Amino acid sequence: MNAILSNPFKAGLLQGEAQIGLWLSSTSSYMAEIAATSGYDWLLIDGEHAPNTIQDLYHQLQAIAPYASQPVIRPVEGNRSLIKQVLDIGARTLLIPMVDTAEQAREIVSATRYPPLGTRGVGAGVARAARWGRVENYMAQANDELCLLIQVESKTALDNLDAILEVEGIDGVFIGPADLSASLGYPDNAGHPEVQRVIE
Repeated sequence: MNAILSNPFKAGLLQGEAQIGLWLSSTSSYMAEIAATSGYDWLLIDGEHAPNTIQDLYHQLQAIAPYASQPVIRPVEGNRSLIKQVLDIGARTLLIPMVDTAEQAREIVSATRYPPLGTRGVGAGVARAARWGRVENYMAQANDELCLLIQVESKTALDNLDAILEVEGIDGVFIGPADLSASLGYPDNAGHPEVQRVIE
């Protein structure tokens, strides 16, 4: 395994280790680097609600790379083309928001894996993730080390949760309390007892 592609975040998740992280909502690579020196296990770079472009995500990945903190990228949506770009710039762990159905989850899994396991486009020769074609056996290693997390944050997603959890290739589920509370009829009230009951 090439050290560039190893994913300590995924390894820790599979071993059931508690991992402490921080949400980065700034577009600043300088702030990302400061956070990376602070001892967190992971740093989530938010592209959904923070105004991060693909270039902003790229620069923050570069800033975090020398440190032990593992980057998690949350793109604005689970769009196949956007997933391809985010993986090509070097993301190894993704958190995909607003996943409502098992079919949607399967499409996202497919978009994150190279053939024959999925439909991710092959562009390793021009991708930072493969060090511009210099990482041997990149495609197989990338498939193995990818960590895919999805967000369940609507009543529809809750209704489909069992089917979503059966989708092979999903490594974890994050409950989005703010959107979930709004979907359940309790906007701006993620602490409402009914919302908390559903989450538990």
